[in-house]
Amino acid sequence: MAIKDFLNRRSDQPAASETPGELRPATEKANVFYEIKRKIHGRLVEEANLAALDTLEAPEIRSEIENVVEYYLRDENALLNEEERHALISEILDELVGLGPLEPFFKDATVADVLVNTYKNIYVERFGLLEKTNSRFVDNAHLMNIIDRIISRVGRRIDESSPMVDARLPDGSRVNAIIPPLAIDGPMLSIRRFSVSPLKMEDLINFKTLTPDIAQLLAGCVKAKLNIMISGGTGAGKTTLLNILSANIPGNERIITIEDSAELQLQQEHVIRLETRPPNIEGSGQVTQRDLVRNSLRMRPDRIIIGEVRGAEAFDMLQAMNTGHEGSLTTIHANTPRDSLTRLESMILMTGVNLPEKAMRFMVSSALDLIIQVSRLTDGSRRVTSISEVVGMEGEVITLQDIFVFEKQGIDAKGRVIGEHRSTGIRPKFSEKLELAGIEVPERLFRDYNF
Repeated sequence: MAIKDFLNRRSDQPAASETPGELRPATEKANVFYEIKRKIHGRLVEEANLAALDTLEAPEIRSEIENVVEYYLRDENALLNEEERHALISEILDELVGLGPLEPFFKDATVADVLVNTYKNIYVERFGLLEKTNSRFVDNAHLMNIIDRIISRVGRRIDESSPMVDARLPDGSRVNAIIPPLAIDGPMLSIRRFSVSPLKMEDLINFKTLTPDIAQLLAGCVKAKLNIMISGGTGAGKTTLLNILSANIPGNERIITIEDSAELQLQQEHVIRLETRPPNIEGSGQVTQRDLVRNSLRMRPDRIIIGEVRGAEAFDMLQAMNTGHEGSLTTIHANTPRDSLTRLESMILMTGVNLPEKAMRFMVSSALDLIIQVSRLTDGSRRVTSISEVVGMEGEVITLQDIFVFEKQGIDAKGRVIGEHRSTGIRPKFSEKLELAGIEVPERLFRDYNF
């Protein structure tokens, strides 16, 4: 495609900049670069036939943008060296078809989270720790353009009447945006990166998140259809662990996943993925996780996996676990296994069902078999800090017993947490269920020793 075909400026339409000498080197090199970028980008938007990009492949798009930008640079008499020209072309390409200043972070596999605090500050999380970057947006309007581009792809909207939104990028990354008047200083954008290459159990062992013996036991628990709940704080790795454990589900089972924002990457063939839907502009049409859980029971599931329980759907999930849908998996926000049970009780109360406290706790204790607690430690590392069996009821209290725990012993000179996983010496009751399912459980796993 020739430049003259790409440009659609009419002869009577003035160029965005009529004075070639308007772009001259300023005192600070960075200001000159961004001024040139602003003008070139403005001319592209005003004069170029950007719809033509939809008909091209990615390599062709870059080639065409390079040709047009070079044409504009000559027209503007811009004084840039080769490195600056390449950087300018890359940034303009990101502005047109990508996420602007955020695009380089999506090409960096070490970046887990991208956090934008107004147009001035962009933070990223690498290896569990936050760091500030040198990137920024031009202004809040520039940031709002990128937010609109993200959420419009999934049919969501954000404005003063609806100033909060959750969305998902094409690669599966989770996005949350909140704008004024709720965000006082300006638009805020939070992106949880979606791993292109899903982690495996071997990776968690290498990261010392857990030990090979614990990994072997958890794999057996999934195969034996124990109902498992993974508990932890934000960013502790709950969804990652859930995804890894799901790999142990036999391929001949029908699996239904229910999520607010689809993140799970199950490898089995027979998987039905369901996702909630927010209300439309009129406030109707919302589909909640509870609606999806109820519907999934009519879809003949062998396993139901709920990305995270956070509301009334907890009641229907526990009922499903108690009525033949064994082997269900879910996650919950809580700091300890005991706290997770308290949260479940409060979620059941959200339904408005008038259950006696003892009956409610009995339903929880009979539904769940195992609670896995994961935590992000002060050095950014993630650990399975305890594995607890739900034994039953003693009076009106749900009884838990720890099978494995992580004992923190201190911090080394480099700030890394020192600790080790330890068996409590208690043989869990569910070990009999594992043996009946033909899963071998080495006796040494439950001896009181450090791994």
